[in-house]
Amino acid sequence: MPKNGTVLSSLAAWRRSLASRAVQRGWRWIQDTGAVTAEHPGRLRFARIGAGTRLAFPQGTVFGEAWIALGDHCVIGEQVTLTAGMMPGLDLGPATLLTLGDGVVLGRGSHVIADTTVTIGSDTYCGPYVYITSTNHSYDDPATPVGKQWPRFEPVEIGPGCWLGTGAVVLPGARLGRNVVVAAGAVVRGEVPDHAVVAGAPARVVRSWDPERGWQPPLRTPAPVPIPEGITPEQLLALGDRDPDA
Repeated sequence: MPKNGTVLSSLAAWRRSLASRAVQRGWRWIQDTGAVTAEHPGRLRFARIGAGTRLAFPQGTVFGEAWIALGDHCVIGEQVTLTAGMMPGLDLGPATLLTLGDGVVLGRGSHVIADTTVTIGSDTYCGPYVYITSTNHSYDDPATPVGKQWPRFEPVEIGPGCWLGTGAVVLPGARLGRNVVVAAGAVVRGEVPDHAVVAGAPARVVRSWDPERGWQPPLRTPAPVPIPEGITPEQLLALGDRDPDA
């Protein structure tokens, strides 16, 4: 006969497992119901929210959405902040301030702050906790706390096809060209040409594409092998699980 302690322990474990599954199912329902889409915008009234675009729940701080336009098939992660204007309730005029092109991805915890125009080109991908801002503090007066001095605003433009690594910061006035790679933790200011890789704080170009010589300095890793047409996800998984020495 099992001891009472064993029975009680097994019952407690069963109850905990049941409660855990219930909480997880409930949280998935909340996430799905709380997501923002064109069909289900909730309280948010964006200037535009394109077909297939989804803001995951829970959202971060979102205000000035009437001056924010989101393209088609954008993926906005959890706790992403999107703001237009310095505070809610302002009349920012007729023009859109923050524009995301089609297929933009903003990773969890990212911030995009548009007190003047910020444009992110189509198919640009941002890792988690990327910070893009058109606003910077000024510190001209040494006798006044920096936080009380009027900030400076400069437009930001990020070209199509870029990749911004985790924790990258894009400062006011930055202009990134097409297919730019920003390394994790880099702080970008000024102009970055097309097909460049930048890293550091402040960021500098560490690799660039030359039409005649290719990448300079040359890439240290082999080029990825294209996936053959007709390969299913199941077949890819099988290939990944295969023992290379078999």
